[in-house]
Amino acid sequence: MKPVVIFRFLAHEGPGYLGDFLSAQNIPWQLVKVDEAEAVPVSILAYSGMVLMGGPMSVNDDLPWVPPLLDLIRETKANDIPLLGHCLGGQLMSKALGGVVTKNPIKEIGWGGVAVSNNEAAKFWFGNTETFNAFHWHGETFSLPQGAIHLLSSPYCQNQAWSIGKHLAFQTHIEMTLEMVKKWCEEGENELLEAASSVAVQQANKMQQELSLHCFFLNIVAKQVYTQWIRGLKF
Repeated sequence: MKPVVIFRFLAHEGPGYLGDFLSAQNIPWQLVKVDEAEAVPVSILAYSGMVLMGGPMSVNDDLPWVPPLLDLIRETKANDIPLLGHCLGGQLMSKALGGVVTKNPIKEIGWGGVAVSNNEAAKFWFGNTETFNAFHWHGETFSLPQGAIHLLSSPYCQNQAWSIGKHLAFQTHIEMTLEMVKKWCEEGENELLEAASSVAVQQANKMQQELSLHCFFLNIVAKQVYTQWIRGLKF
C-alpha cells in the first residue's frame, strides 16, 4: 500500500486531525518536513495521494522548494493522484494549476462561518451541510484555476475552497485540533496584536472560548471531506 505524502512547512502546522483520520483508516502516510529542509521527492509515483499543509510564507516568495513543489503538484494531477491543500497548500495548488495568489482584501484570523456553494461538487464533498464554522488564519487568497469548481466562501474571502475532480484545495483550515489552535495562538501572539483592529481577526481569548465544541463540529466536517478524498487514493 503506497503512503499518502504530507508536506509540512512549519513545525506547529502539521497534519492535525487529518493525520489522526488517516491513521484510524489504516492508511499509511509520510511526513516531509520542508521546514527542516527535507527534500521534495523527485516523483509522486511512490505515493497514493499528496497533501500540502499551511504556513506563513507566500507561494510568491523566492524560496528554493517552491518551483519543485509546483512541478510535483502538476505531475500529481497529470497522474490522477489526489491532491489536498490546506491554506498555503491550497495556494500552492492554485498557482501550480494556473491560478494566481494575491493579497486578500482583509486579514482573516479565527473562527468564522463559511457558506457551501450550491452545486453537485460541493454536495459531494460536504454532503447536506450548507454552512459551518471554520478556522481561518490567512492574509492572501487564491483565484480558481481553469476547470475548478467553487465550493466555499466567507464574508471576508470569496474563494475559500475549490475542487477539480478528486483534487481539493482549501484557503480555510479544516484540519484543526484543540491543541493546534492553542499553539497557533501562542506562536501568533505578535501577529494578533498587530492585526487587532481588523474586524476579521479574533484575539486568542475569543478563539479559545468553547474551543472543544468548535473543534468537535469542525472535525465532523473534516471527517466527511476526508472520507470522500480517500476514495480517490491510488493504492
